Amino acid sequence: QVQLVESGGGLVQAGGSLRLSCAASGLTFSTYAMGWFRQAPGKEREFVAAISRSGANTYYADSVKGRFTISRDNAKNTVYLQMNGLKPEDTAVYYCAANLRPAYYSGITEYNYWGQGTQVTVSS
Repeated sequence: QVQLVESGGGLVQAGGSLRLSCAASGLTFSTYAMGWFRQAPGKEREFVAAISRSGANTYYADSVKGRFTISRDNAKNTVYLQMNGLKPEDTAVYYCAANLRPAYYSGITEYNYWGQGTQVTVSS
């Protein structure tokens, strides 16, 4: 069955960096657009970034533009989220998701599969 496994989360001070990874299995990775979402306690899950099947196109939430970079390595079945200039408001559980037939890259309901999430905590 399809599995998405996130890693790389942790505790970092404001202004620091983290690199999240999402390893996919059980699917033909290159046929899926991939996205990163996050959810803070008591808040709705929100879109962070997405990348097209080939990696040619990327999309970002306004809140992370210029700070986060999404990339993928189809040979490794892995998508990454490089997070720089982290802020306390970035604190959340970060989820990787896969979208076979995307109509909207930022839409939660557009994604078919989800990982279990990895915690990112940014201290002030």
